[in-house]
Amino acid sequence: MATVTTADIRPAIDGALVRRLVDSQFPQWAGLPLHLLDPAGSDHVIYRLGEKLSVRLPRHAGAIGQARKEFHWLPRLAPHLPLAVPVPVGVGEPDFGCPWPWAVSRWLDGEVATVDALAGSSRAAGELARFLAALRQCTPEDAPAGNACHDLTGWSLSDRDRATRAAIAEAGGVFDAAAMTDLWDAALNAPGWDRPPVWFHGDFHTGNLLTLEGRLSAVIDFGGLGIGDPACDMMIAFTLMPADSRAVFRDALGVDDATWTRGRGWALAAGLNAYNSYAAHNPRVAAQTTRQITEALIG
Repeated sequence: MATVTTADIRPAIDGALVRRLVDSQFPQWAGLPLHLLDPAGSDHVIYRLGEKLSVRLPRHAGAIGQARKEFHWLPRLAPHLPLAVPVPVGVGEPDFGCPWPWAVSRWLDGEVATVDALAGSSRAAGELARFLAALRQCTPEDAPAGNACHDLTGWSLSDRDRATRAAIAEAGGVFDAAAMTDLWDAALNAPGWDRPPVWFHGDFHTGNLLTLEGRLSAVIDFGGLGIGDPACDMMIAFTLMPADSRAVFRDALGVDDATWTRGRGWALAAGLNAYNSYAAHNPRVAAQTTRQITEALIG
């Protein structure tokens, strides 16, 4: 009989389960209407709770640490940031077949950002650069130094080397395999971050940005939040911006050549992973990741 590991668990989450969890653990919100947010992303099932709250429950083991991480850090970071971020108001415990911690946060109005809405906006490019600059400057008093906290260390490019080379081979019939290999080698060989570690978002792409009345309004989904090399956050330049907006973004943030090259590597690796996993059956992901890979190759 096959052994079921935590990584294999995919809990069945529906409105009845969420209702029981909320009513039993947060009776102050018992009875508030629940509305499923669909689609809600690959990591969480999200319900709107009343008018002012949201409930987020992990879909898989890779997201199980996010509720406590955001509850601990976002209230400390939020006051220093120029765009809104989720404000967690409670962490729920596993129960009723929900195997992992889950979160209740303040609802953020807005629509998920799209390339069509923001790609040509130099204003948006500047706002995103200012957000990342502000995030890097945050120094909560109890922030761990360097890699002292495992939950905040993140991945390195070298950790993804084997998987990325396999992804290049898999997608080589669609994209230029030689160009992808050259970029990946350049990213791995670029000088590393040699300054004090700083905060990074860790999953900074259009799906984690909200707009309101055509302008950027919020940054969400801080599951990848960490302290170290901020190159991974350069991904937004290749998921959202054409070359001219990228130049505005890079200049506003003051990105050196090595960090930019590592950032291109992050964009390539993440884009290939998503393309190979989802593009065959999700045209939206196919278009997004094709753009990301192509723009990363352009630089």
